[in-house]
Amino acid sequence: MGSSVPNQTQIGQSGGTMNDDLQYGTFGHGVEREQANAYQVFLREREPARKIRLGNDFLKKYPKSVLAERVDAELMNVYRAKQDWKNVYLCADHALALQPDDVDVLTTVGWTIPHVYNPSDPNADQELKTAETYAKHAIEVLAKMPKPAGLTDEQFAAAKAARSFQAHSALGLVYFRREDFNDSARELAESTKGNPKQDPTDLYVLGVDLQNLNRHSEAAAAFRGCSQLEGVLQNQCKQSAQVAQAQVDQSKAR
Repeated sequence: MGSSVPNQTQIGQSGGTMNDDLQYGTFGHGVEREQANAYQVFLREREPARKIRLGNDFLKKYPKSVLAERVDAELMNVYRAKQDWKNVYLCADHALALQPDDVDVLTTVGWTIPHVYNPSDPNADQELKTAETYAKHAIEVLAKMPKPAGLTDEQFAAAKAARSFQAHSALGLVYFRREDFNDSARELAESTKGNPKQDPTDLYVLGVDLQNLNRHSEAAAAFRGCSQLEGVLQNQCKQSAQVAQAQVDQSKAR
C-alpha cells in the first residue's frame, strides 16, 4: 500500500481560521493610541497586497511593539491564503521568536507543513521535524493554558479542543509522510474522535494507515466516514471503502 495523499492546495483548508480568543484578550495595556490605530487599520484591511504592506510598515515603525507578534501571525495567514509557503514559514518564525507558546501559529504551521510537503525539497526531512516539534509543543501548551478573561468555560473548552484536534492531525500527517502507519493511525484517531468538524483528509489517511496495518474493518469505517463528506476525496473514499470491505469479507470467508 502506498502512502500518497492529495496536496493540501486541492483538499480544503481545515484549521485555517485563527482563534485569537484562545490566547489574546484586549491589547490596550502598554499600547499607545497611534500603534493601536495602525494595528486596527491593518486588521480591517482585506486586500492581500495592501494588508501585507500595512503589516510590514507596522513592523518597521514599531519593531518593539507588544502587537508585533500578532502582526506577524496575521501576515502568516495572509501568505497562507496566497499559498506563499516561504513567507508563511518566515512570518511564523518571527512570531514564534516573540511568543514561542502561540498555539495558533504552532498548530497552523505544524498542520500546513505535512499537507504541502514535497519529498523532493532539499529540506523536506527538516520540515517534517519542525512540524512535529510545533504540534507537540502546541499540545503541551494547551494542557497548561489558563482560561483567558472574557471567555466562558464552554468557549475556552471548544477553542482548546479545536487546536488539539489540529495538532494531532498535524502529527498524524507527519508520521504518515514517514510511513510510520502505527503512530499516524494513533494520532489521526485522536484528531477525528469527537471532532465536530471532520477533516476528510484525516479520515482518508487514517483509512490508508489502517489498511497498511491490516485492520481492514476499521479502515472501511474510516473510508465510509470520509465518503460522507463533500470534497475532492469523496469518490476516492467511496472506492476505498468498497475495497476495504471486500478485504473484510474475504477474511470472513476463509
